[in-house]
Order: sequence, then structure tokens, then C-alpha cells
Amino acid sequence: MIVILTQDVKGTGKAGDVVKVNDGYARNRLIPKGLAKEATQGNVRSLEKQKAIAEEKRAEQKAAAEEKAAELEKITLIVKSKGGENGKLFGSVTSMDIAKALKDQEGIDVDKKKIEMEGPIKQAGKTQVTIKLFPEVSAKMKVEVTAE
Repeated sequence: MIVILTQDVKGTGKAGDVVKVNDGYARNRLIPKGLAKEATQGNVRSLEKQKAIAEEKRAEQKAAAEEKAAELEKITLIVKSKGGENGKLFGSVTSMDIAKALKDQEGIDVDKKKIEMEGPIKQAGKTQVTIKLFPEVSAKMKVEVTAE
């Protein structure tokens, strides 16, 4: 029997896959538990429409992320932190500090988990950080840390 999976099923496939399974497995387990539905022509057409809509939505989100990335790459963010002699900071500048400064100075809201750094910034100066906005879209932003 050919079925369309509505949820991920371990060992069988992922949601949206059209797979061939044993008749008993489909009738006794997959369909009654709502894990799959029979692959009729109407169901297959419906699945194709849903995939097309999801792909269109993903393309829109990617375009918005690319727009935001271009905007972020133009910015040089200034982060102030307490520091001592020779530009050494008391403490460090983390992704949370960068996200907060970006929100305060530019009004752009970015999740701190999307900011990638090699480690916390412990020295005053210019640095570049990567912000992952979408699976294939990232932006490199300049951050200038100044010691007060």
C-alpha cells in the first residue's frame, strides 16, 4: 500500500514522503494513529500544493534574511565596556552584549544564539562577528569594543 506520511516515522520516512509499506502496517498502525493517510490522487495533489506553499514561504523568508544581512554588514557597532590599561577589559563582551547593543543603537532585534563568535571579546579593538540569519544566509558585522 502506498501512503503519505503526515509525521516522521522512524525507519519509514519523514513527514510528506510518499512511501510503500505493507498493507497491515498501514491499516493497523500508520493510518489509525494519524501517522499517514492513503495516497489517493486528491491527497497527492493536496500534498504538492502544501509543498509549493511551503517553498514559496521559505523563499520569502530567505529574501528577507538576505535583506537584513545586507543591512547588518553596513553597520559598525560600538560596544562600551569597563577596561584597564592597554585596552584589557574587566570581564568580557559576549554575544548577549552585542545583541543588546544592536537593539539599543540600531533597533535591530537579533537572537543572541544566532551571533557566532570564537569566544568572548576580552580586548578593546575592532572585531568581526558572524550572525546566522537563515540556514544559507549569514552576515559579517564589525564590532568596535571601547574601554571606558
